[in-house]
Amino acid sequence: MTNIVQLEPQIHDLHEMVNLLGVNDKNIKLLAKLFQANIYSNNQEILIDSEDEVKILKLKNIFAVLMTLIKNNIVFNERDIIYLFHSIEKFDNSEILSLFLSRKEIIKTYSGNPVYPKTINQKKYLDAIENNTIILGIGPAGTGKTYLAVLSALKKLKDNKIKKIILTRPAVEAGEKLGFLPGDLKEKIDPYLRPLYDAMYEVLGVKQSTEYIEKGIIEIAPLAYMRGRTLENAYVILDEAQNTTINQMKLFLTRLGFGSKMIVTGDITQSDLPAQVLSGLVKASYILKNVDDIYIMYFDELDVVRHPLVQTIIKRFENAKD
Repeated sequence: MTNIVQLEPQIHDLHEMVNLLGVNDKNIKLLAKLFQANIYSNNQEILIDSEDEVKILKLKNIFAVLMTLIKNNIVFNERDIIYLFHSIEKFDNSEILSLFLSRKEIIKTYSGNPVYPKTINQKKYLDAIENNTIILGIGPAGTGKTYLAVLSALKKLKDNKIKKIILTRPAVEAGEKLGFLPGDLKEKIDPYLRPLYDAMYEVLGVKQSTEYIEKGIIEIAPLAYMRGRTLENAYVILDEAQNTTINQMKLFLTRLGFGSKMIVTGDITQSDLPAQVLSGLVKASYILKNVDDIYIMYFDELDVVRHPLVQTIIKRFENAKD
């Protein structure tokens, strides 16, 4: 037996209806898949076949947000709808709307496309980077921890607010030893720093990125090279920090100089350290709580901005039992 419910989003004209439905009704088809319910339109109203009051209310909230975006000429896509589906019960509508309506451009890519935060936590992370000296970004792959940190640094460099960007990672990867790899130190470490290069290339292009590296404006080096230095007037980004020991983390954080900002990123569930060695990132995350000018940002699967399946994979692995 069916139970057809009219959802009644506040649609005032055909243009709004078309934007809400999407090309070939792709938006409501996606929502039908997410809700596992029949959702359809007769071009005048939107209906759902369900007796689940919670599901119906959630869908009404999603449509309310989408209609507000449409009325404000904000374009949304498949990823945005999936994010709404997963976050609408975690955040209130006003907080979700603020992500889209008051979002601030981070920077433009080399091809001229603006880059914006895609999740509420990404927005909070960028605000934290702006307002704090040391920021720890902790969470799974694909949440934009390192990407946003590099983009924020490049923006400051372009605006002449800093003189240098330093990108570093510990040379520990899935049990490999650098000494066994061919080439000099740069050739050995470069493959591990590929995500950092990719973010630079997207904004600066390969030619300008190479020039900045050759001039020392952007420095890419293994963490061991930080010893004995004081880093001033720079953005210093430590990636894959879950692979630092406690001593390495202390070494890194105590390099902080005046006019500098340090951003530490990592996934504490993906450490390649020996089982008996405690990650420096884990240690730092609990001993630096509630310290003024230090902000600790935790991301979760909601913040994954890669293919939607990545969220599912992360959640399944977290829930899997040995």
